[in-house]
Amino acid sequence: MVADKNRSPWWSAARHTDIKPFLAARNAVARAIRAWFDEQGFTEVETAVLQVSPGNETHLHAPRTEIIAPDGDGDGDGDGATRYLRTSPEFACKKLLAAGESRIFEFARVFRDRERGRLHLPEFTMLEWYRANAAYDAVMADTVVLIAQAAQATGIGTFSFRGRTADPFAEPELLTVARAFERFAGIDLLATVEGAEGDRSKLASAADAKVRITTDDTWSDIFSKILVEYVEPNLGQGRLTLLYEYPLPEAALARVASSDPRVAERFEVYACGVELANGFGELTDAAEQRRRFMLAMDEKQRRYGERYPLDEDFLAAVASMPEASGVALGFDRLVMLASGAASVDQVVWTPPTGEI
Repeated sequence: MVADKNRSPWWSAARHTDIKPFLAARNAVARAIRAWFDEQGFTEVETAVLQVSPGNETHLHAPRTEIIAPDGDGDGDGDGATRYLRTSPEFACKKLLAAGESRIFEFARVFRDRERGRLHLPEFTMLEWYRANAAYDAVMADTVVLIAQAAQATGIGTFSFRGRTADPFAEPELLTVARAFERFAGIDLLATVEGAEGDRSKLASAADAKVRITTDDTWSDIFSKILVEYVEPNLGQGRLTLLYEYPLPEAALARVASSDPRVAERFEVYACGVELANGFGELTDAAEQRRRFMLAMDEKQRRYGERYPLDEDFLAAVASMPEASGVALGFDRLVMLASGAASVDQVVWTPPTGEI
């Protein structure tokens, strides 16, 4: 997003006055959410922003920096030690689960390079929480309740965004990813899932003439194109949609579903076509998590010419953490919908550094 050079700075009294009602709504939503977590016996945590690895997903990009020790050295070789600004507090929170915490949440400042738009900021607030020894339908239920709590805190009756509306208090729609692809794109998605990477040729054939496919596109690329163009615009219409049972190639950090080895315990929540939350029944198989990370970093290297290191402490924690489920919710997006704002820019106290 290019800044308007003719516009007054963000800290001018007039501009601040315009967004002040949205900022008041932000505080009201945060108070309501904290109160709900307190009632549920959760502990609020605050984890480190600088990490050895910011996350190991192909298309996530993180700012990096160098840590210099008091003696002027970073890691003993004459250079600073590389650290990354986290894209999520997930790694740190799961280490806390391994340490013995059972119900935790965090309002985390997170960072993403290559992201900017009406729904995207390079620095934003992610609300993330975890329940140890809980099935992932428990955190699915949490998410629905918290979205309603946000709406109740601001007094809004209906979410609205770009001509779409959703009632945050209505019973949500439950929709598997496979059913969504069949309904909105006419594609039998699970017929193309053979193993953890999927059968690219089958999905390409099924998607032919629906989306533009290049020779460089992987199964996941084609999946994403169909999801964005055909599926997401139809989600969260009139009420929330919980899209669940993601195909195994899109499992990320989720465990395989016991009901069907072709899908994972992963869900996303949509309102007005806007993705609000992404949750998992958490994977606790460290070897499988390492395998997935390595494949993702190989693909990142191929596409972008870079890769992030693996956080070995995180992988060790995965092996010792209890069964758990967790959710990452875009707090700014939730406030945007709950306050009636037109973009996430209107619900943050200061804009991203370098913008006006």
